[in-house]
Amino acid sequence: MRKFFIVSLLLIIFSFGVSAQDIGVSASFFLPKNGYFSAPISPLSIRGVTLLGNNYFSIDIGGSLYRMSGMNIIGVPFETKEAMVGPFFNIMVPLEAVLHLGNKTSSILFKGGGFAFYNLGTKLNYGAIDRAIRDELQLEIVNSDFDFDNTLGYGYEFGIEYIQYLNRQFGITLGANYYIGGANLNLKGTVKGSDASGNFYEESVDYKDARLDYTGLEISIGILFSSR
Repeated sequence: MRKFFIVSLLLIIFSFGVSAQDIGVSASFFLPKNGYFSAPISPLSIRGVTLLGNNYFSIDIGGSLYRMSGMNIIGVPFETKEAMVGPFFNIMVPLEAVLHLGNKTSSILFKGGGFAFYNLGTKLNYGAIDRAIRDELQLEIVNSDFDFDNTLGYGYEFGIEYIQYLNRQFGITLGANYYIGGANLNLKGTVKGSDASGNFYEESVDYKDARLDYTGLEISIGILFSSR
């Protein structure tokens, strides 16, 4: 929880305490790999807060608050295309280098950089996990119980954004970013079950390499407030 407050404080400081050339407020939708479509939480997303730069190149920061419907787990000896984590709330803060190409009426932005995130109310989807373990171990019934760490995650991202200015103060934006990252889960617990013959199975497991897979495509539609 302490890390969440640190990330939230940084987001507030950067969003409202720096001199921004363009600030965008957008509705950002996330489509995770092997997960479920996720929508933003009010006040949607704040993007394009410029820390430094000019009309051609800038370093931008922002943030989004999501209610993630479900994400995948990697680094475990079982696989599924179902979401194994979720639902949960997520705050994500990107730091991007942005190349600006265009003119006074329209622009194309090429972005790349890193991001950090922290989850709140993280839950395991035991239904999906048990089905994946059952298939891996070839059991008839599985009942698992895990403890996990809720850690600060990070990764890198890249994307593109199109801006159409309506006048000197306002514009509309359409963009897409692809995120590749994760957070350590350190899953450990017990797996119990039985096979088709009724034989009982029980094992203590420790998946130290288990990670929340924060990989997916973000699509954003928004309004840009410009100080040009």
